[in-house]
Amino acid sequence: MLILLQIVLGFDNLLYISLESKRAPEEKQSYVRKVGIGLAVFLRIALLFALMSLIKYVQDPILFLPFDDVAEGQFNIHSLIVLGGGIFIIYTAMKEIWHMVSMQGHEKEEKEKKVASTGKIIAMIIVMNLVFSFDSILSAMALTKVFWVMATAIVIGGLLMIWLSDRVSNFLAKNKMYEVLGLFILFIVGIMLLTEGGELAHLKLFGNPIEHMSKTTFYFVIAILVITDIVQGRYQKKLLAEQEKSEKRS
Repeated sequence: MLILLQIVLGFDNLLYISLESKRAPEEKQSYVRKVGIGLAVFLRIALLFALMSLIKYVQDPILFLPFDDVAEGQFNIHSLIVLGGGIFIIYTAMKEIWHMVSMQGHEKEEKEKKVASTGKIIAMIIVMNLVFSFDSILSAMALTKVFWVMATAIVIGGLLMIWLSDRVSNFLAKNKMYEVLGLFILFIVGIMLLTEGGELAHLKLFGNPIEHMSKTTFYFVIAILVITDIVQGRYQKKLLAEQEKSEKRS
């Protein structure tokens, strides 16, 4: 059950890793993914140990919004980490989408690849891996309190992510049209984290409480995006084929 949980909750993390590793030189991208995930696994186990000992301190409020009927909330460490991760993922997705649609997007992307250091990219993968791991670890702690069982599931889940990371990245590299789809899925992941962090902080905006996006809604939206992308791709091929026929006739 814990391994399955790691796989399901690790999908969005794996997508982020695949997109982030593109900023590294091509010959180092696989190395960056493997080292980043490997180091993150050890830090996840350390985080698991820390959470088991300090869980109540992570959940205690440390920051309050006192603006009645405008913005109310009580933030704890957990909610701040989730909110910060959501904001960063939305920023990353929007930045990459902007690069794609802007006239100088490809040139700028190539420059960033050369400038971004391998160590910086690995550090970003580790940090975001830890942000994503909060939910999976807390969910695991709801299933069992045995440390070695949870640690084993984290290690196996990390090994599966290392095995899948190159395959996901190669798929996106060979199918560029799905890269846009992946970025919009990443954007929805950011929205999901924002709503989850808002609910954890009991955040209310103009008297309306923020409710988290359920996993069912998340996967439903992804399914709609995938179906729309497939239908649009086939329709585009049909239009191109009809255009070629009309050109041959003329």
